[in-house]
Amino acid sequence: MKEGYIPKEQRKNILLLTDDIRFPSGVGHIGREIVLNSSHHYNWVNLGGAQKHPEEGKRIDISGDGNQLHGIEDASIIIQPNSGYGDIDKVRRLLKEFNIDAIFLITDPRYFTWLFQFEHEIRKTTPIVYLNIWDDYPAPAYNSAFYESCDALFGISKQTVNINKIILGDKAEGKIIKYVPHGLNHNTFHPITKDSPNYKEFTNFKNQMFKTDPEFVLFYNSRNIRRKQVGDTLLAWKYFIDKLPKEKQDKVKFVLHTEIVSEHGTDLMAIKDYLLGSDYENIVFSTGKISPVQLNYLYNMADAQILLTSNEGWGLSLTEATLAGTPIIANVTGGMQDQMRFVDNKGNWFTPSPKIPSNHTGKYKKHGEWAFPVFPTNRSLQGSPQTPYIWDDRCRPEDAVIQIEKLYNMSREERKALGLKGREWAIGDEAGFTAEIMTQRVIEGVDQTFEEFIPRKKYEFINANEFKKPTVQHSLIY
Repeated sequence: MKEGYIPKEQRKNILLLTDDIRFPSGVGHIGREIVLNSSHHYNWVNLGGAQKHPEEGKRIDISGDGNQLHGIEDASIIIQPNSGYGDIDKVRRLLKEFNIDAIFLITDPRYFTWLFQFEHEIRKTTPIVYLNIWDDYPAPAYNSAFYESCDALFGISKQTVNINKIILGDKAEGKIIKYVPHGLNHNTFHPITKDSPNYKEFTNFKNQMFKTDPEFVLFYNSRNIRRKQVGDTLLAWKYFIDKLPKEKQDKVKFVLHTEIVSEHGTDLMAIKDYLLGSDYENIVFSTGKISPVQLNYLYNMADAQILLTSNEGWGLSLTEATLAGTPIIANVTGGMQDQMRFVDNKGNWFTPSPKIPSNHTGKYKKHGEWAFPVFPTNRSLQGSPQTPYIWDDRCRPEDAVIQIEKLYNMSREERKALGLKGREWAIGDEAGFTAEIMTQRVIEGVDQTFEEFIPRKKYEFINANEFKKPTVQHSLIY
């Protein structure tokens, strides 16, 4: 029997508010891994969000997926499709119908403002657990009410954990705050060798994409939105190939698995044509939906995965690449720096603090051999009415070229050896970027939440005259 198994009738029932876990979004993917891998220990109900959900009003039972994974017969995983993330009336009905013991949230807190407004009502009987993320500093005091509305905060990056503690201050003592980095199925994303059972299929897939085997392949897999800096990434490619001899320029490829045109980003074809000419064929756009198996083929075809995002809470494509044994080139910001494993002056994996909140200034240079960091050269304070301030960490395409060149000048065997070191670390206990380890951390944190949960009192008195607007509680220059 699976370790940690609890019979269905004895399990806690958890309501998950996030994307529909069958959908391929980042939070949907993570939600699915957590639900499936813990379905021997909890019963799950997913109020599955989408912009305009085609199955709204239906109820989907995917318990069989949990049974198959764990070899059990009594998993309980129900999906309630919904347009949007829900409202308080729907949550009230589900709490009562399924006898919910805890609410589990994943995604930006602004999507759950309606829920946090009723946290006092909910937390009189039911704890709220939030798998949360924040992309950058200054620590967002405007999120304080959201964090205070939760009983447990699981930060997916070390930076997020630090932000949770800074914003909560003394109130952090009454919360469970835990580091729970994203984890993926390391059997889906894995290195492919000539001995792999799917090597022939992988080779056929590669031959269909390339007429001849390139000497070097750079890969981008993310959305075409402004903060991803895809234009700068194409500019870095232009600078890179301009440095190559003519006979070498035709032997390198840049594959982008993304939308070519997006109103939230730009027209990548227009950029490509302007920088390289309309007849340039060594940039390959992959725009169709592909299976996880095919995505793993793309990572294995690549000699490096690149992500120069100026704001990035985690960067799942870096995790996928690392698990596939592919080196990563990334801007040093947000959770991406966790995946590069920077080392502090004591030889430890860097952990942010109020004095040194981030390594985006380049204070620490030593890092994992599989990582090729690009340090930001500019921090711009951006914002919006809902999020008035957040740093935008911009790196230079010229600096990215240096890292591309380092990898290009290695042999394929050398690059793969570095990538495999990254995979070894990622699946180990320290990093734990696997679905199993992530889920085990979630189970430990949720079980602790149940053990320590103190129901809210019916009412409390608050002296509004003592309220002071918070000010910055960490170093801004470091």
